[in-house]
Order: sequence, then structure tokens, then C-alpha cells
Amino acid sequence: MESQCSHSIVLLIICTILIALSWIGAMAKPQFTAMYVFGDSLSDPGNNLYFHITATKSNYLPYGIDFPDGPTGRFCNGKILVDFLAELVGLPILPAYKSPSTNGKNILFGVNYASSAAGILHESGSNFGHRFPLSEQIQHFKNTLNQLRYQMEEDEMSKYLANALLFMAIGSNDYSNNYLMPQIFVSSHLYSPGDFADLLIKQYAGYILELHNLGLRKFYLVGNPPYGCSPLSLSTGHAPPGQCISSSNNIVEMFNSRLKSLVAHLNSNFLDSQFVFGPSFQWFSELRENSSAYGLQVTDKGCCRYGPKNSELLCLPLQIPCANRDQYLFWDYAHPTQAVNQIIAQWAYNGSFSNSYPRNIQQMAQK
Repeated sequence: MESQCSHSIVLLIICTILIALSWIGAMAKPQFTAMYVFGDSLSDPGNNLYFHITATKSNYLPYGIDFPDGPTGRFCNGKILVDFLAELVGLPILPAYKSPSTNGKNILFGVNYASSAAGILHESGSNFGHRFPLSEQIQHFKNTLNQLRYQMEEDEMSKYLANALLFMAIGSNDYSNNYLMPQIFVSSHLYSPGDFADLLIKQYAGYILELHNLGLRKFYLVGNPPYGCSPLSLSTGHAPPGQCISSSNNIVEMFNSRLKSLVAHLNSNFLDSQFVFGPSFQWFSELRENSSAYGLQVTDKGCCRYGPKNSELLCLPLQIPCANRDQYLFWDYAHPTQAVNQIIAQWAYNGSFSNSYPRNIQQMAQK
């Protein structure tokens, strides 16, 4: 009897382990076949490192101080938003397009094309030197497709692309490094804020349709954050104490409202596809206005900063950042900390705050 009981216990333990392993395997199964990222410095994993003439590189400490691989070109102390999103949907952290190792089987789960200072318009961010504008990022995606065609049949590739997630967060530099810099760019002299937003959305829509024609069907399109609340904007001294520069935010919101309308229009015209708007402006506003609820104590300064006006550009090489960086909204003059990126990734994924429109990323995977 004792032997039978021992045998039963062993079988129970084995069954329990097998059930647990199958559950873990199911949980780890990717929710999308791949993920393709287009954007600017908020999503750049290090593509700009391969430019010789650019002021937008972050391949030195304290950047990457909390990232497993150290400084990689991410404008953050650790993981960026798309790193956390990839993990949430069961994918590995995506490689930078320009990395020499981004080829062969390394591209099967997706590629990150984002480039710091990039904009929708080709000239946006040119004050920083070389970068990949959105048009060039799309060309790089086409190069990736050519590589994939050597690895799968056409029918297989069509299904693969239809179930891949496109994540795009771009447009900030069209304002911060174009329209709101009248001393360098002429756009604000040529266009009213509304007309400029229309110009951006027209070009943006053209790029989205181009990507749709290439086979992608699931689009997560992120709006612009409140530029007037960034440490860079606040350092100008143009905002009332404790407040943001409302004029800049109002201009940025014109783009966001049009992008949300574009999403609704695309959904009504392409029933085989999903287009989703990510409310970045609302996310950052919530974190700023209710900071203590998220463990944030400092919302108007960067964790690494220098100079009398807070943070002029990027962190200085080997600069010692604040010790309590998880309590900061911003890492440097414009980019959020790893802690904030993790919060926002969770919101984008399951819509726990200010739901993405018309659904969140988890729901995109199920539809």
C-alpha cells in the first residue's frame, strides 16, 4: 500500500509539473508573429550609433545604467517602451535595424527602425544631423521584407505580416525640432498650427497606407506627448510655476485629435485591418498630475541634468545621475525613465488607464 501511495504521489508531481510547463509554454507563446517599430528617440534602440554626423547618440554612461547590456543607444537609464511591450506580447527585445547582426533568423520576430530626431517630415530634426526620417524607415522595412522572402513562402509571409504588430510613435520632432523652432525652420511662418497638423496627417496617412499595401494589418499608432511639460520646455522659464507651456501643448493636441480621427477613418475603410490610437498625451498628463500614485516624486526635472536651467540637452558622459531614478518621470531633458516606460507599456497593452482607441494591444492580438 505504501509503495502504491508513493507511486501515486510521484505521478501527481509529474502531472503537476507537466501542467505547469504547458501553462508556461502557452503564456510564453508570442501573441503576434512579429513586431515592427517605427519612431524617434523614444523608441530608438541604437540605430543612430551608426551615424558619424549626428548629435543624437547615447552610447555612454549614464545611459543604460540599468539596462542589462549597458549603454546601447537607448535614450533611457534602462528599457524603453517598446522593450517592455515586446516582452508583454511574448516576443524578444527587437534588434536595431542598423546592427550588423540584424539579418537571417534574427529578423523573424521583428525589427526596430526608430531613429532619434526623426520626424514625419524629412527636414524635421535635421538640426541634429543625420537620422532616419519616417520615409527612410519604411524603406528599411522593405529591405527586411526582401530578406524574409528568402526564408518563407509567399502565402506564409502574407499570414505572417497580417498577424504582426506595427508600433509607430512619431511626430514629436515635427514640433520640437521643426514647427516650434522658428529661428531655424520656416514651417511656422508658412502654416498655421491647424494647417501644419493637416500637413503632417496627410503625409502620415500616406505612409500608413504604404505599409498596409505591403501586407501589415495591425497598426498601433501613438500620439504625441505634452511637449510643453518636458523639462526642456520648462527650462525656458516661459511656463507659470508648477504648470506647463499650454500654447505648445495646444498645438501638439491638434495633431493628436487628427490622428485619432484618421484611425477611425481607416478602421471604417479597411475592415480586414486594425488601427489603434495610443493616447500618449493623456498617459504623460496622468503621470504628471497624479505622480505620487505611481511612485513618482519629480516630474519637472531630468534625473541626469546639468546647468542652471535644468537639462540643456542629453546627459553628459559619465555624469552621475540621481540615485532615486525610479521616482523621476524624466531621465534627461525629454525622455522618460525606465520606470515610466514600464507603466506606459502596461497601459498600452491592457488599457488599464485611458484606454487606447478603439482597443488595446492585448485585444488586438485576440481579434
